[in-house]
Amino acid sequence: MVDLRTGRSSYDLAAEVVEEILESTGLSLRDIDGLSIGETMSETGNPFWAVYVCEQLGLTPSWLQLNGLGGASTIGGVARAAAAIRDGMCETVLVLAADAQSSSPPTEYGAHRPEFQYPTGLKGPVGAFGLLTRRYAHQYGDPDAALAKLAVTQRNHALLNPKACPKLQKPITEENYLQSKMVSDPLRMLDSVMVCDGANGLLVTSTENAKRLGVQVIAHPTGYGEITNFNGRERLPDITETGFSVAGPKALNQAGMAPEDIRMLHLYDDFLIAILLTLEHVGFCPRGKGAQFVLETDLSYSGELPLNTSGGQISAGQPGLAGGGLNAVEAVRQLAGDARGRQVDDPRNALVTGIGAIPYGRNWAVSNALVLERA
Repeated sequence: MVDLRTGRSSYDLAAEVVEEILESTGLSLRDIDGLSIGETMSETGNPFWAVYVCEQLGLTPSWLQLNGLGGASTIGGVARAAAAIRDGMCETVLVLAADAQSSSPPTEYGAHRPEFQYPTGLKGPVGAFGLLTRRYAHQYGDPDAALAKLAVTQRNHALLNPKACPKLQKPITEENYLQSKMVSDPLRMLDSVMVCDGANGLLVTSTENAKRLGVQVIAHPTGYGEITNFNGRERLPDITETGFSVAGPKALNQAGMAPEDIRMLHLYDDFLIAILLTLEHVGFCPRGKGAQFVLETDLSYSGELPLNTSGGQISAGQPGLAGGGLNAVEAVRQLAGDARGRQVDDPRNALVTGIGAIPYGRNWAVSNALVLERA
């Protein structure tokens, strides 16, 4: 669920998600003995955030994980939950993300960032992705036509998603994209996510325990890859080189798949250029051919390779650091055959990706990829 400036806290939003999960599964809080939760922007500086969430929700877990992977935290949480269950630390894990970023605006980044960013006018993600987009265009050519198609495709999906941010449920054309104002040249307003409030969650358990609890198993995680600080020891790394060149193939190899085996994509999309880079580095097309691949491929929910069928963060909204869970939940919803009005035909598997943190002068810090297969 996502919405603009709700005035609600992250705790409140999280509680609503938990209530929906319990109602849909018939479980109680006593059945949940593990919690994996991502950090928030609205609760910045709270070192006991995960513990306080347990108190607020009435959970008493035997395994607790606070993930600081930013937009990569949800699928990272799924992988960590699976490992904890395998090792006998818990049986049923709630992977939860909630953030009220627009209701409680975050403070400025700390550490080393301001002293380097402010003199050059680089104010956070918009400036960084503006530079990244400029570098990509310099290396491979202007990607505007492909970015316009992505913007329209995802907005069309959002129009079919009742849980998308209401402010964004308006149709757009490719011309609307091309004429939208520049916010960090060549990055346009319609390249960028809309900040909002929201929360999402998934339940992870073993197949055996699901049978005991009487709940439906929707998806199996069959491949996972993750890397942080890719090229971090290089003095002048190429900003367009990402960790997906490592995390993507690893996830696919674990699942015994190649890119052509993937039925649908749920890619982290805080800015549209990230989708092109992800497609290239995971292996769906060669380097520099992402724009051509997008233009030649039907990415609609009824097409050959459906992309971000909820509208993605670009057109459903980005609830702060809970944004990474939005596409993961949509993937599970599709695998369950429950994406009314935008259901993918034969949703046998999905690739979900996450991105976390934006270092100065480098690509994003965390890249991870998760393959889900329908149970």
